[in-house]
Amino acid sequence: MNQLKIDRRAVACSLTFGLTATYMLIPAGFGQIFIESILVKNINNVGSQFGLVATTADMTKAMFIPVLGMILGLLFAFFVSYRKPRNYAEVQEKNADDIAERVAHVKPFHIWLSVFAIIATCTTQLATNSTIMGGLVGLVIFALGGVFKLKQSNDIFQDGLRLMAMIGFVMIAASGYASVVNSTGGVAELVEGLRGAIDSKGTAAFLMLVVGLFITMGIGSSFSTVPIITSIYVPLCVAFGFSPLATMSIVGVAAALGDAGSPASDSTLGPTSGLNADGKHDHIWDSVVPTFLHFNIPLLVFGWIAAMTL
Repeated sequence: MNQLKIDRRAVACSLTFGLTATYMLIPAGFGQIFIESILVKNINNVGSQFGLVATTADMTKAMFIPVLGMILGLLFAFFVSYRKPRNYAEVQEKNADDIAERVAHVKPFHIWLSVFAIIATCTTQLATNSTIMGGLVGLVIFALGGVFKLKQSNDIFQDGLRLMAMIGFVMIAASGYASVVNSTGGVAELVEGLRGAIDSKGTAAFLMLVVGLFITMGIGSSFSTVPIITSIYVPLCVAFGFSPLATMSIVGVAAALGDAGSPASDSTLGPTSGLNADGKHDHIWDSVVPTFLHFNIPLLVFGWIAAMTL
């Protein structure tokens, strides 16, 4: 990238888009967990008392317009914000061996093997309806193909396990909080109070999205915010007369908002860990701020449009 003079902020936006937009729209891999196992399940649990039923197909339709906003934000980052070449100071190494060790020599075989692993993983998951089986197939293909050494497989497996354990722990806490809120009857009082204070659907949709933005940025995981958001937002949406698709869009966007621009999110920490290998990529100014401006703002605008038009 240094030789090509590519602005790493554009690369950070690209990587974050690939991590975030896909699970918001495509019900496969992490998308299956986010859409089917979390969003649809929680919306149906809360919405059953209001006659609201969500399906995976409906969620994909509801999230299309917001994801379209992210696509426009990505294009704006590529062709407007970070289109100019950017020079990075080369780190002077003492000898050629140090340089050779730090330069990644990507073999064409590994690229084709990665494409095959992605196809095999998605096919296995869709055929077995199991994300675990799909991930296992991809891991085995990478191991047999020599993408990583067998002695590294344990560390790779444990890192993935820690990530999912962290998400699961926060989700358990969030689900418990949501259950307590629903059991105490505070949601009904909150809905009645807000319905009397806010007389506009547009204002209500905007405020719900903004609150979702701050909740997700604080927690750092869109997966973990869904139980809290659905327990409050579904009754609010029903009270304000939003359609089922609009309700799904508001809940989904409110949960995903802030994931791209949160300093504690894996969607920004992951790109930073790779792009900062030489210490020339700042996490806040080169990952968090660019992704917040180019993804969260379009998500907020297009999420509001989806809420008002669906």
